[in-house]
Amino acid sequence: MKKNDFKAVALKYPKDANLPFISAKAKGELAKKLIEIAEKQKIPVVKDITAANILSVQEIGSAIPENTWEIVAKIFAAVVECDKKL
Repeated sequence: MKKNDFKAVALKYPKDANLPFISAKAKGELAKKLIEIAEKQKIPVVKDITAANILSVQEIGSAIPENTWEIVAKIFAAVVECDKKL
C-alpha cells in the first residue's frame, strides 16, 4: 500500500437517523491523524480496508450506500459489543 493509499472514514448514526452517514474522511497522513484523534477520544476504531475504500469515495454528510449496509451493520455490532465490555 502506498503512503497516500491509507484511508479512514468516520461514521455517525444518530438515534433519529434512518441510516448512518459519513461524518469525516481522510487519506494518507491525515487519515492516520484522524485515527489517532479517535483513539485518544476513546472512539472505537475498526479496521476494514474494503469498507474504507468504498466509503471514502462518498461525500461527507451523505448516507452510507446500500452496498455497504451489511458490512457497516457488522462494524456497528462490533462497536456495541466493545461498549458492553467496558
